Amino acid sequence: MVENKRGHIQFVEVSNFRKLKDVRIDLAEQTTLLVGANNSGKTSAMHALRHFLVDGGRFGTHDFTLSHWHTINEIGEAWKKTQETEAAGGPQPSIDDWAKVLPTVDVWLQVEKGEVHLVRSILPTLAWKPGLIGVRLRFEPKKIEEFYREFTSALIAARDTKAAAKEQLGKVLNVKLWPQNMMDFLERRLRAHFSLQAYVLDPTEIKLPINGIAQPQILPETALAIPGNPLYGLVRIHEINAQRGFDNASNGNEAGETMAASPRKETRKLSDQLRSYYANHLDPFDAPDARDLQALSAIEGAQDAFDERLLECFSSALKEVAGLGYPGVSDPRLKISTRIRPTDGMNHEAAVQYEIDMKAGSAGAVALSLPEHSNGLGYQNLVSMVFQLMSFRDAWMRVGKAGKQARDKDNFQLEPLHLVLIEEPEAHLHAQVQQVFIRKAFAILRDHPDLKESGKLRSQLVVSTHSSHIAHEAEFANLRYFRRLPASVAGDVPVSTVVNVSEVFGKGVETSDFAKRYLRTTHCDLFFADAAILVEGPAERMLIPHFIRHHHDSLHQCYLTLLEIGGAHAHRLEPLLKHLGLPTLVVTDLDSKVPGGEASQPARGQGLVTNNTTLRSWVPKVSEVDRLLDLEPAKRLVAFDDLSAVRVAYQLPVLVKVSEAADAVEEEALPYTFEDALVFANLSLFRNLDGTGLVRKFKDAIAATTTAADLGASLFSSLKTGKKAEFALDVLALEDPAGLTVPNYISEGLAWLESQLRKRQMEVIEADAKAVELEA
Repeated sequence: MVENKRGHIQFVEVSNFRKLKDVRIDLAEQTTLLVGANNSGKTSAMHALRHFLVDGGRFGTHDFTLSHWHTINEIGEAWKKTQETEAAGGPQPSIDDWAKVLPTVDVWLQVEKGEVHLVRSILPTLAWKPGLIGVRLRFEPKKIEEFYREFTSALIAARDTKAAAKEQLGKVLNVKLWPQNMMDFLERRLRAHFSLQAYVLDPTEIKLPINGIAQPQILPETALAIPGNPLYGLVRIHEINAQRGFDNASNGNEAGETMAASPRKETRKLSDQLRSYYANHLDPFDAPDARDLQALSAIEGAQDAFDERLLECFSSALKEVAGLGYPGVSDPRLKISTRIRPTDGMNHEAAVQYEIDMKAGSAGAVALSLPEHSNGLGYQNLVSMVFQLMSFRDAWMRVGKAGKQARDKDNFQLEPLHLVLIEEPEAHLHAQVQQVFIRKAFAILRDHPDLKESGKLRSQLVVSTHSSHIAHEAEFANLRYFRRLPASVAGDVPVSTVVNVSEVFGKGVETSDFAKRYLRTTHCDLFFADAAILVEGPAERMLIPHFIRHHHDSLHQCYLTLLEIGGAHAHRLEPLLKHLGLPTLVVTDLDSKVPGGEASQPARGQGLVTNNTTLRSWVPKVSEVDRLLDLEPAKRLVAFDDLSAVRVAYQLPVLVKVSEAADAVEEEALPYTFEDALVFANLSLFRNLDGTGLVRKFKDAIAATTTAADLGASLFSSLKTGKKAEFALDVLALEDPAGLTVPNYISEGLAWLESQLRKRQMEVIEADAKAVELEA
C-alpha cells in the first residue's frame, strides 16, 4: 500500500467529558488501539467520539465530568441570586460562565494543498497554509436567556408551591421539589437547552500536553459558531459499539449535514445485515443496469406464471363471492396478483445458514445446514463484524446501487476520510480469532480497487479493547494507554490521562527496541493490569502466584501481570512502567560476586558486589553486597508519583537453625538466589522431602551440614548444575504446598504491593463517596 500523509485525523483532544478532563489522543495513520486497566477511561473516550462525531443526541448529565458538578450547581446558585436581585440590575447570565465545564472534542486534521476546498468552512484565516486545521465541537447552551428564564421559573414555581402548602397546612413539609439545583434541572431539561456547536481553532495556538494533561486552547470571546456540521463531506464515520452482543450490532451512523441527533440503525441478525446490504447495493429493481435485466426478466416470468396459478386456484372462491351479489355492475372486480422482489427471499429465519462439511465421496450424502442462530456466538460475532466492516467500506465508496444514486446527485464527491470506531471487538471471540480479526480489520476497510493505491482516500480505525491478545497483535507505536490518575493527584475525583506508547522511549533508543520485542514475544497483560511483578526466572514465575493465592488474599483479587525478565533486563522496562504508573515489584537475585571475578556465595565483610544490573543501575542503585544486606526498606523503592512506585525484593539475611540438636542456636543465613532462600525458609520440610534433582541435593546438603555458612556453601554449589524449573514443579507437587513458608524478602515485597493497591482502592472509594456528595 502506498504510504501517504494526506487527509487524516492527527489527534483529538477531549475535555470535560466524564473522567476525561483534558486528554490528547494521537491517532495512528491506520489502526489506533486504546488500552488500559478497567475503569481507566477507554469507554469514555469511545463514547466521546460517538457522542460528538456520530450522534449528538446521546448526551446526558453524567457526561459532564464529576468534578465540575459543584461548579455547575454554583452557576445555578448565581442565577438564583441574579433572579432575586434582577430589579436592582444584578449581573446577567452569560455562556462564559459555562466555558470551563462544557464537554468538548477538538479534532485536528492534517490537510494538504489539494484538499483545501474541503475545509474552506473551517479555515482559521485566509493566510492559512496546508497542515493542521482544527475544529472544536462543544456541547453548550443553545440560548442562554431562555435557559436562564426556564431555570429560574422552575425555582420560583417550587418555592411558591412550598409556600402555598405551608399556608394551607400550617406547617413546612420536608419535601424535595424539582429542581433542587442546576444538575437536578438538567437531568430533565438538558437536551431542551443544550446542543452541539462547532468552532474554528487556531493552529498556531496548539500546545503540547504537560505531564499527560492536554492543554486545549481557550476560545476567544468573539468566537462564532459554524452553522451545520463542519465534518460533513470531509469525514465518513461508522461505528460498532460494545453493547451489540451479536443480536444488537449497530451499523453506526454517518456524519450528517447538521449536528442534531441522527437516527439509530439496529441490525438484529446477520440475515438482516445481508438484506440491508442487498437493498442498498445490489437490488436489481433499484436503478437497474444492463446486468440486472436478465434477473428482472426471470422474476417477471415467475410472477406471471404464479399469477395464472393463483387465478386458477381462486376461481371457484371468486364465483362463490359473485353469487352473493358482489361485485355489482358498477363495482370494481377482484383480481389477485403477486409482487415478487428479491429481498423477500431473505426475509425469513433460514435466510442465512451454515453448511456442514460432509465426508467426501459418501454415497447418497445430502448436504446439511444449520440456521444462523445454531452456530457459536464467537463465529457469529466474527462474521457479523467482518460483514459490517465490508458494509461500511462499500457505503463509503458508494458501491453498486447506492453509488449510482449518489452520482446522480449534484456535486457528488466521496469524503476523503473514513473513520471507523470499534468498541471491544473481543466479545465472544476466542484468543486466536481476536488476533486474526485485528490483523485483518484494516485490510478489509481498504479492500476496494479505488482504495488500495489511493493517495487521496484515507481510512482510520480506532479500537478500544480489554484484550491482551488484541494488544499483542498491534504495533507498539499504535497503542494509546489510558492511565487513571487518583483523586490525590487529579483533584476532587479520579480522572484519566492518555499515554502515547510510541513516545515513551523516544526514537532510536536501544531500550525501546528491547521493550517492543520483549512484549511482542511474551504477552501484553501489562497494559491492562493493576500492578506488575517482574521476576528473575521460571521458578519464581511458577511459585509466586502460588504464594499470592495462599498467603495474600486481597492481592489475589487484583489483576496482576507477572513478567519473567531477569535482573539483567528488568531495568529496561523502567520508562514504560513509569509512564503507565503501575505499582511494580521486582523480585530479583542478590547475585553476589568477587569484584571483577566470578559468582560467590554471599558473605559479609568480603568486599563482594552484586552482578545484578537492576540493583546496580535502577533500584536501589547500590553495588556493594554489605550495603544491600542492611539497606532499609525505604531505600529499596523509587516513587513514580503519589500512588505509583517500583520496589525491589532481593535475598535478605534470615535467622535459621540448621542443626536439629537441642542446643542448636539461630544463625544468620545469606541466600544467593530464590531456590536456596526457599530452602532456608522451609528447612524442616526439605530435610524430609524425597525427590530427585535439586530436591535430592538440597536434602543431602541439609543432612550433611550443621552451620548456616556450610549449608549456604553446599546449596550454592548445588545450584550451579541444578534445574530450577524442575525444582519449582517438584515443590508444586507437594501434598500440601499451601504450607510452604514464603521467603522473607518476597513476603515483604508482596505485602508492600498489597498496601499500594489497598491505598489505590481507598482513593477510589473516597472518590466514589465524593461523587455521591457532588451528585447530591
